[in-house]
Amino acid sequence: MGELRMSRNANSNSLQMMAGHVDQDRLWQRHLDMASIGATALGGVHRLPFSKEDAESRRLFLSWASARGFGAEMDDFGNIFVRRDGTERTLDPVVSGSHSDTQPNGGRFDGIYGVLAAFEALEAIDDAGIATRRPIEAVIWTAEEADAQFGVGCLGSQAYANPSKLPKLMEIRNNRNIPVKQALAELMEDHPRVGHRAFKSPIAYYVEAHIEQGPELEARDKTIGIVTAIQGHRSFKVQVTGEAGHAGNTPERLRKDALVAAMQIFSELRKVFHDPSDVIRFTVGEMDVVPNAMAVIPGSATFTIDFRHPEPEALKLLGDKIAVVARDNAGPCDVKVSELRNTSPVAFKGIVPETILKAVENLDYSYMYLPSGAGHDARYIAEMCPAGMIFIPCWHGVSHNEAESATLYDMTAGTRVLARTLVELANL
Repeated sequence: MGELRMSRNANSNSLQMMAGHVDQDRLWQRHLDMASIGATALGGVHRLPFSKEDAESRRLFLSWASARGFGAEMDDFGNIFVRRDGTERTLDPVVSGSHSDTQPNGGRFDGIYGVLAAFEALEAIDDAGIATRRPIEAVIWTAEEADAQFGVGCLGSQAYANPSKLPKLMEIRNNRNIPVKQALAELMEDHPRVGHRAFKSPIAYYVEAHIEQGPELEARDKTIGIVTAIQGHRSFKVQVTGEAGHAGNTPERLRKDALVAAMQIFSELRKVFHDPSDVIRFTVGEMDVVPNAMAVIPGSATFTIDFRHPEPEALKLLGDKIAVVARDNAGPCDVKVSELRNTSPVAFKGIVPETILKAVENLDYSYMYLPSGAGHDARYIAEMCPAGMIFIPCWHGVSHNEAESATLYDMTAGTRVLARTLVELANL
């Protein structure tokens, strides 16, 4: 009994010392190294899914793993797993990570912070000489940001968690009519070969660190966010078809102006989705007008809708109204509404957020609970295993923007919380 008590005390002391092994200079330099791949003139990063720039970022990540002596595996969708073995190597691993790709002209922290925090956690655990029962892995998920081109994001984590989706995912086409299967094949051709990982290989626990991408932590002066849920997400494409005509000679009574119809639909949808409590998230982020000429009445107008809500009932009720409102307000034009995505909310409960809380309290950081308005790979991995997320503040909540920024203090704090959480979970 005395031996067991000594062992627990020694482990507790090691955990306390491990925080000092999180090397903030190394963490920052690796962010700078990654930010140089696809760097933009305004200080952001343009590293699109499946691109040569993303392949280069993955090669750099794998070179760090190789230099450290960590093992690496990759599945058939390009998801990369870097592994620090546990004392019981056959146990399912504890996994942490995020994505290396970015939005067009995106920021330097979205996604890649979670990857580099996970890798720094592995190195800090290694430097502290801490043995864990379970292996711990840092993962890069493929094409998390694919929604900007393909209309659907988190492709890699979806494929890993539910391989039955793979045939459908592979056929999705981007705005240049290139299917996912072609873009993925090109990425894999430009990729170093490592060990093979099967889809849906078991994961014991999953933890994802990320910048908040919202203003709440900064506004409330909190260092750590413990994420309670990821809200549900539905997205749509609305295609309005009218008739092109001469802007000077076509009278109003004979016009089938697709842009006017699209604007009327949008105006009515804004009324339906108005929310005084500010919980609803409704965005029209893209619009394409054809023929897009000053002296021609628009013959077609296509726009997308991004709708998010934490309650499944509201997600269904309001989302189902979009097609109805579009039909009722198209005027003389034809309209087609296609649903691109429908993901239900997911709650993070139980052992993972509880362990994150314990780590935060032991390290004495300020914290708050909050939901995620953005989608993340954790949403799909939570279908396989207990999962949770750690948020750190970002400047003014700005994300998907070249001005995106986070402080080194907060990045280091989040990494320390992550490292301690991973060790605790790996030794359960």
